[in-house]
Amino acid sequence: MEEPAAVAALGALAQPMRLRVYRALVGAGPRGLTPGVLAAMLDVSASTLSFHLKELVHAGLVSQQRDGRHLIYRPELAHMNDLLAYLVAHCCGGEGDVRNSVCEAVY
Repeated sequence: MEEPAAVAALGALAQPMRLRVYRALVGAGPRGLTPGVLAAMLDVSASTLSFHLKELVHAGLVSQQRDGRHLIYRPELAHMNDLLAYLVAHCCGGEGDVRNSVCEAVY
């Protein structure tokens, strides 16, 4: 992952409602959720939700797919895994366990 993509992803998540939306989508997993279900779960208006979903899609954290008359939003877990790997790539001077995205200090 390149720095601009990491900044975009982190910036998108640095807003409380977008973080709640993303966490709800991660909880739903690959089956995803419709905007109606998300709006009801998070008690947010459709227009507000639409704005936040657009930002998450733009940052590459969420994908959108049409299923008949419905839109399905899914978390892009590979993108999140790339972001986590980017954040811990230089963990502990290279002595941390980055295979599991765990960075523990080595003393």
